[in-house]
Amino acid sequence: MQGGTVAVVGGSIAGCALASAAARAGADRVVVLERTRGRLADRGLGLCVHDGRAAELAATGALPEGIAAHRLTRRRWVVRDDSAAGPSGRLFWEQPFPFHSYHWGLLWRGLREATPASVLYRQGVVVSGVADAGERAEVRLADGTTEPFDLVVGADGYRSVVREAVCPESRPSYAGYVCWRGNFDARRLDALGDGDWPADAVTTVCFTGGSCVVYRIPGPDGPRVNWVLYALPPQAGRLPFDDPTSFPPGRVTEELTAHLGALLEREFPPYWAKVIGLTEPADTFVQPIYDLETARTTAGRLLLAGDAATVVRPHNTSGAAKALQDATAFEEAWRRSGTWAELLHAYQAARGAAGREMVALARRLGRGQVEQTPAWATMDHREVQSWWQALLGGASDIGGQALRR
Repeated sequence: MQGGTVAVVGGSIAGCALASAAARAGADRVVVLERTRGRLADRGLGLCVHDGRAAELAATGALPEGIAAHRLTRRRWVVRDDSAAGPSGRLFWEQPFPFHSYHWGLLWRGLREATPASVLYRQGVVVSGVADAGERAEVRLADGTTEPFDLVVGADGYRSVVREAVCPESRPSYAGYVCWRGNFDARRLDALGDGDWPADAVTTVCFTGGSCVVYRIPGPDGPRVNWVLYALPPQAGRLPFDDPTSFPPGRVTEELTAHLGALLEREFPPYWAKVIGLTEPADTFVQPIYDLETARTTAGRLLLAGDAATVVRPHNTSGAAKALQDATAFEEAWRRSGTWAELLHAYQAARGAAGREMVALARRLGRGQVEQTPAWATMDHREVQSWWQALLGGASDIGGQALRR
């Protein structure tokens, strides 16, 4: 199929990838509508992509070459053990971890720079709604104007206005816990001395009622340390966790800050408590954990991708890979289709069930690592392997599924 006009609502990772896919596949005109006026590349969060998914995505062109990444090969699970272990805690399991870590902003910048010049990227444009109008779709802007397109792609995240039109019954569901996130210049680690932390290792600090994942990522000015800590919030109900938003850097409440400090002192091996403590308040935020699955990813001339289609808890380490896979499936569906209806049907067949399966896996991982944590300190190697396989529930690994061709 050749020709047609496409609007992509949202210009972050999924938006850039879908816009590039539409342009490569043969659209006459592709427009990205991004509400943010500032620099998306300033977002400093870390993320990981499974090596297998990265190889597939590089082969399709969805993951451009040359984007800075840090190689990880193993995941080390530790617990505090004041009686026997050193300041880094007791290592009770090590597993293969074939991933590369990325800086969100650098990944986005690479995707944005790889977007074909024919794509019009409009920032500061707020989309208030979309509608399927039969032979076309309409985008309503906050300024009151309406623009027609042959297809509208929703890549506008967990608060997607496009999803409101495709699946109005779908709402994010709060998991009952939160994550603290932070990152800092890795050179600060020098002040802590030897913490027995190989550069290729992800460390998971385990405690009753939660866990914390710590790993290195590349940064604009050199390596950084990125961490994500999952736990129950203090006095659940007093904080506004009825909406899937976050306490951004610099606005974390005193209550949440005190809760984190007490948790680190009580549950963490001393070295890892100090590592987390190196993070500046301006680089720390708190995010309630939600998930969402949709019964469909298309309706009429509307299509959902990335977090607009499926919100997966971060335990699965699949968010970026899933968005890029959506773009790959979209491009392949386009090239094999002769009509818009065929394209939308093929995309739904390729990505609908995949998203729901990832949500289910991440829920199991959340139960095992936060909601119903095992007695980490008493588990031997065989027990922890059995526990992990039960969480996977038949999945080969975390990090997302292989593309289905």
